[in-house]
Amino acid sequence: MVTLFRSAALALLALAMAVPALAQNAGDYPNRTIRIVVPFPPGGPADLIARFVGQKMSEDFGQPVVIENRAGGNTAPAAQAVARATPDGYTLFTPMDTTMVMNPLVMSNLPYDPLKDFSLISLLTKNMSLIVVRASDGPKTIKELIAKAKANPGKLNMGAGTITSRLGALLFAKEAGFDAQLVPFKGSAEISQAVLSGTVDFALDSTGTALPLIRGGQYRALAKYSTRPLPQMPDLVSVNEAAGLPDIAESATWIGLTGPAGMPPAIVEKLTRKVASIYADPAMADRLEKAGITPVASTPAEFDAFIRSESERWAKVFKDNNHLKLAD
Repeated sequence: MVTLFRSAALALLALAMAVPALAQNAGDYPNRTIRIVVPFPPGGPADLIARFVGQKMSEDFGQPVVIENRAGGNTAPAAQAVARATPDGYTLFTPMDTTMVMNPLVMSNLPYDPLKDFSLISLLTKNMSLIVVRASDGPKTIKELIAKAKANPGKLNMGAGTITSRLGALLFAKEAGFDAQLVPFKGSAEISQAVLSGTVDFALDSTGTALPLIRGGQYRALAKYSTRPLPQMPDLVSVNEAAGLPDIAESATWIGLTGPAGMPPAIVEKLTRKVASIYADPAMADRLEKAGITPVASTPAEFDAFIRSESERWAKVFKDNNHLKLAD
């Protein structure tokens, strides 16, 4: 009994000592290098926003912020690694719609729980997908692309990266009434190479990657896969309007900032406020907009509500289109 009492007392003493230590760590945060894990190769929208935000964090915090690219597996391996990391705020993660919404709908043995294994910090951006072709010899309009696809059933290749984009490409083909081969890619860099080399006839690509190629005369954008405004290309119409299609679900990707579950609330709050302050800088907002990235900040509660809403929306799309094959 004495031994048991002594063990309990020692445990309580250790806990009492840990509480102020945790608070002190939160107050001193960060005092060493922060690692941001990006579940895609360099060059894509998740990598771009992580580097933009990470650079500004490093300047403001006075500590290094390094980007670690861990591509593959529809973002699941990177998500699993972050979920298992120490929740001290020094390992952060830029999950996407694929990570938090799509994977639970298509993967039966997901190695993480999107709503339990992460500390939500903030949304970072809501991107927009564009339907693009090679400028030198690709179709000049959506209707021309559809006519070409119908004249060559099953012979055109369409490229897409994330599950959201793959589903968007398949829904576009379905609603337009043509058959094409879906070619899945790991990221935007691979998509760009495929479009420019002619490996695929058209692709869904994010604004962050597509805009520089459009401005450089290598890509031609036929439509945006959204009814939202695109300030960088105000005259570009939606695929619905360009092709006279029904109001199909918007194919747009989003990126957020999280860490492992159990991060100290004070550190989460500090990071949430930091994202908001970065985006409040007009120069930073303009820099992101010019890169084709729409900055969107949020509170953790707003981020949680957004994930749940998107999960509900896409679950219905999958239910209504369960015959579509997304490919791995």
